[in-house]
Amino acid sequence: MLLVIDVGNTNTVIGVFEGDTLKRDWRVVTRRDRTADEYGILFKQLLGLAGLECSDIEGISISCVVPPLLPALTDLSRNFFGVPDPLVVSPGVKTGISVRVDNPREVGADRIVNAVAAFEVHKTAMIVIDFGTATTFDFVTSKGVFEGGVIAPGLAISTEALFREASKLPRVELTRPKRVIGKSTVTAMQSGIIFGYAGMVDAMVDRIRDEVRREWPDEPEPRVIATGGLAALLAPESRTIKDIDQDLTLRGLQIIYQRNRENTEK
Repeated sequence: MLLVIDVGNTNTVIGVFEGDTLKRDWRVVTRRDRTADEYGILFKQLLGLAGLECSDIEGISISCVVPPLLPALTDLSRNFFGVPDPLVVSPGVKTGISVRVDNPREVGADRIVNAVAAFEVHKTAMIVIDFGTATTFDFVTSKGVFEGGVIAPGLAISTEALFREASKLPRVELTRPKRVIGKSTVTAMQSGIIFGYAGMVDAMVDRIRDEVRREWPDEPEPRVIATGGLAALLAPESRTIKDIDQDLTLRGLQIIYQRNRENTEK
């Protein structure tokens, strides 16, 4: 079995694949001070819930945008799972797509992993939106070329900034209000947060599509696919998002692992 780990700034998503099938997945809070031993206890407990043991894991694939945690994760792989060389998505790893930006090393591993999975599934031009700590919009051509994208403040941190900087505004639940015109401070804030952010998403997608038409006139209109923890909340309010895939990053890690294993065997 393959263990895949996507470490984000806010959450870490973990999955177990048996072949191409995602058997179980979990989402836990990312802690920058967590040690390999703490990770080991956590992973043993999670695998136990699925009726699995550490010895069932034959390979590990990691995407991490929190560099201080990589040593703990590699120690975890070696000491708890007996996998001395986990696959860490980084420059030089075979992904199956081209990255055409000014400095490919700057692109977060999660963005590349998402692009790999989305292109593998849809095989067309795409805008991949990841609703995480930051919200990213990435354009991938129909030939599998990652051309760059957009990074915007995430919904949660934008909401937290509103609460922190406006002394009379409360912290509110991230949920869809029943109407746009709020009848209370809470519903007015929820309207601005949910509907306002969805409007930003649609405006950004429109701008990206306009630019694609100008600079890549032979490309079909990009299909929009959303992933990330808040995708299910925001996608229904968007007129441009057509697909939601909460497992996109995990599947991308599995695809990249397989491609590199096949390349090594050859």
